[in-house]
Amino acid sequence: MERIEALGVPRRIVAFVMPTGYSFNLDGSTLYLSVASIFVAQASGISLSLGQQLLMMLTLMLTSKGVAGVPRASLVILMGTVASFNLPIGAAIALIGVDVLMDMARTTVNLIGNCLATVVMARWEGDFDDARAVVTKTAEAA
Repeated sequence: MERIEALGVPRRIVAFVMPTGYSFNLDGSTLYLSVASIFVAQASGISLSLGQQLLMMLTLMLTSKGVAGVPRASLVILMGTVASFNLPIGAAIALIGVDVLMDMARTTVNLIGNCLATVVMARWEGDFDDARAVVTKTAEAA
């Protein structure tokens, strides 16, 4: 949050958007869950229609909101989604082995998305300080 403030985003915007983003803007988790669900179907030899895939994506977009910041919490949502679409849970259990690595990737995508959302909101409100952003970028390059 300090780095985003140093970039030129006012503290009041950072203090509102970042925590809200960690509750509702979990892009990395949504992407992971979508790809993992399709993997489970493919690993099980089940072909999903485009409509089923879109419905699954919509379901995961809704269920991933408010995911707890607890390791393996996404697996619980994945298991529930897999069960609700009548896919075998066994293929989803195979993902436990790589979940630690995928958790780091999910967290990175979530962080980048929330930082970007903070800057976008500051620009939208007309409160982004372009001069500080240039100074910060120049100082980091040196």
